[in-house]
Amino acid sequence: MSDEEDDLILSELPDDELVPQMMDDLYDGMKDEIAEAVNILLERGWEPYRILTEALVAGMTIVGNDFRDGILFVPEVLLAAGAMKEGMNILKPLLAETGAPKMGKMVIGTVKGDIHDIGKNLVAMMMEGAGFDIVDLGINNPVENYLDTARAEDADIVGMSALLTTTMPYMKVVIDTMKEQGIRDDYIVLVGGAPLNEEFGRAIGADAYCRDAAVAVETAKEFIARKHNQARA
Repeated sequence: MSDEEDDLILSELPDDELVPQMMDDLYDGMKDEIAEAVNILLERGWEPYRILTEALVAGMTIVGNDFRDGILFVPEVLLAAGAMKEGMNILKPLLAETGAPKMGKMVIGTVKGDIHDIGKNLVAMMMEGAGFDIVDLGINNPVENYLDTARAEDADIVGMSALLTTTMPYMKVVIDTMKEQGIRDDYIVLVGGAPLNEEFGRAIGADAYCRDAAVAVETAKEFIARKHNQARA
């Protein structure tokens, strides 16, 4: 099928069919189709934030869940993430112009000794799509990277990821250092990674363990809302 025919099909789909098609295209990592569909919805008068939440974030939630459940694998998730980024490149400047709601700011990174970043990248992308400002520290982060950046960026959330059982304990080092410096209560601390569980999260003093990217977004939203309510009280 030619590109012209692809465009024609997308442009002729009504909104209630185009959005599910976008989710399918995102799932399949189809960058060009995502960019085209985003532009079509913009032309139809959709607000950038609505496109982001109802099409892109909703689609990436499915990707995240299937990655967690072993239906999708790393190469497929990377393709989907690339397609999401293509759509985000179009929407980002528009979101800034329209004053789309910002939930808060998160500093996120993989802990010292660990160079795995697929799960962390997925969380960062999902969080950004949900309206959070993201400062991504990358991999192999010592405690100073987290704390210095959190201070400099006036972050609300510190997110730590680990995929190795040998690097998991470093999360406690970061949290203990925050306690020693008297800044633990200044930040919401979320942790995640394949070998972690809720019990480990509690044991090291994190605010919450997030089993996947979708849970991370919802957990962050809940804690931010609670923080705002406390500030108003």
